[in-house]
Amino acid sequence: MKALNLFPSTCQIYDHFNYAPHGGYHVKNLASLDERYKCPVCKLIIKNGVQLICGDRICRLCIPRGKIDMQCPECSQITLVSQIVDDKGFNNDIQTLAITCSSCEWSGELKNYQNHLEQIHNHYQCSYCNETFSSSTILNQHQETTCSQMPVNCILHKYGCEEKILRCDLSNHYLTETHQRILLLYILQVLINISDRSQPLTQLDTNVERTTIDLLTNINTIATTTLKADKYNVQQEGIKEMISIMSNGIESLNDDSQILSDELLQQSLLVEAINQRSEILKTSCEESNAILHAHTMNMDILQQECRSLKEMVSENESISYDGTFIWKITDVKEKMIDAESERQPSIYSPPFYSSPAGYKMCARFYMHGDGNARRTHMSLFFVLMRGSNDTVLHFPFKYKVTFCLFDQTGQQNHIINSFRPDIKSSSFQRPQSNMNIASGIPKFVPLAIIEQNDNPYVKLDTMFIKIMVDFEDLPKAILPYALSLNPGLPTECQHKMIRQEIERQAQLQSETTSEINLTQKKEIIHGSSKKDG
Repeated sequence: MKALNLFPSTCQIYDHFNYAPHGGYHVKNLASLDERYKCPVCKLIIKNGVQLICGDRICRLCIPRGKIDMQCPECSQITLVSQIVDDKGFNNDIQTLAITCSSCEWSGELKNYQNHLEQIHNHYQCSYCNETFSSSTILNQHQETTCSQMPVNCILHKYGCEEKILRCDLSNHYLTETHQRILLLYILQVLINISDRSQPLTQLDTNVERTTIDLLTNINTIATTTLKADKYNVQQEGIKEMISIMSNGIESLNDDSQILSDELLQQSLLVEAINQRSEILKTSCEESNAILHAHTMNMDILQQECRSLKEMVSENESISYDGTFIWKITDVKEKMIDAESERQPSIYSPPFYSSPAGYKMCARFYMHGDGNARRTHMSLFFVLMRGSNDTVLHFPFKYKVTFCLFDQTGQQNHIINSFRPDIKSSSFQRPQSNMNIASGIPKFVPLAIIEQNDNPYVKLDTMFIKIMVDFEDLPKAILPYALSLNPGLPTECQHKMIRQEIERQAQLQSETTSEINLTQKKEIIHGSSKKDG
């Protein structure tokens, strides 16, 4: 049978003595301040703020002592004490909060308040424990609720326990014989009143009181004692009934205690199993993350290799083995912007060769100029690269290089420029690294021409540059013809047409020379005849 809950438990009676300390600042304008500056525990301005796992803030001194967790007063979420962290950003922000002293008319920023309290209001001292406080309000709250050296009344002082006890000694006082006797009398009074007994406890004589005290030391003797007097029989029956109720209550409490112990054991086993499972899951997650990281790295490597292969395929598709290369440059506008901002000042052409076993070469293009030509001209350079057959090739490289920027309108107004290598320059010696220093024409074409709208050299955001290495020492007069040939014709056909043009121009020059010589002879003969006449 469950015990009747006729009076509050000891825990409930003493619960009103458990107060949290006041960790915050008490100020006069507290009511007008933003709620985010107030601690939900002590209701004062937050001092040395810390942050719970839910994001709410409290004072550091408001963290409960001797506990492993706490419940947030705002959202009721549980936070482990080990998870509470200092909120440095909030503590810095709150320093400029405007406040007014709770004990005087001083006003200022919160960062100066502690210094003000220490200098002006350091005399609020508890007369019992000598602890110092910043205001009389906090001192009064301390003495009323938490001061351990404060003399207080027993909670049963209305029922005869009139002894003054230090607050820190209350727990020991509750275990004294005097307090227990008065507590038992209080219980008897309640039980007798409930049982509608006609004789109140206050009318019992001293013999009943002595019998009640003896009851605490020898319950079995009281239970077997037979009182002959009729006035004591009723009282004995009441005591027996009370003892029976209390015995049943104790048995019920023991049963509940055993049930709670069993449940606690089950919960402990469940927590242990959950912890073990969590460790397994944690290990599994770490292994999965390691595998995922490895896969990611492998994927990055494969993507890099794919890009390299793609570049190699692209280069091989446009590769040339006759010393002539037509470079198609797309996205001209974007590349010029990158060059102007110096994100990518220059770009390289794919490599090309003088022959399958010949020199390896490429071009380097500064679309916004280089050196003294920066921001005024486009700069185009020739680069000699390290090839697989360099050991059998002749160096220094001494062949004339010609650049041609194609006119895409069909008007044949190509921009052509060429140069002969300086054989003393390191740019044209056998390459010792991947490529030599670029050398060429810094002022290849003025930027003003390219920046014009509808200029003939950039169409559909694309331009074409032809790089030609002259291994046959073509006459300068033949270059415009050679560069104007249809790039779609086979190389052998282009070379044949160039040779025919050279022969034609040589024949034409020979005929012109003969005509000039004949004319000069005629003029000499005609002049001689005039003198003879």
